[in-house]
Amino acid sequence: MEKTILKYKIIKTKDQYDIYCKNLEDLLESEIAGSVQNEIDLLTLLIETYDDAQNTFADRDPIAILRSFMADHHLKPQQLVELLGVSKGYVSDILNYKKSLSKKVIRKLAAHFKVRQEAFNRPYQLILSVQL
Repeated sequence: MEKTILKYKIIKTKDQYDIYCKNLEDLLESEIAGSVQNEIDLLTLLIETYDDAQNTFADRDPIAILRSFMADHHLKPQQLVELLGVSKGYVSDILNYKKSLSKKVIRKLAAHFKVRQEAFNRPYQLILSVQL
């Protein structure tokens, strides 16, 4: 009986996770995305399963997660303004816990960083400024 070597396996390490995420990004950005839909679906399932098992977002508030993603992707607040289509002041208020994330912003962030909306759609404490 001939041995079959699988292209993808259950994700067990962070390095393997990073490789699979990069592979998925490459497939999604390729011209032939339609012809490799099964591969895209499998990678998505493996990545989401690993994410769920790691539960990496449960102990962090949405702004801490956003800041972490910004650091990982080398995004500056100005680039976030362009990505989200919002004002510089709104981004500043979000990053400084003065305003909450809107549903539209949550959808855009989740799509851009390829995570579930639940990562950003959770309650967190805002800092209220006192005006005299």
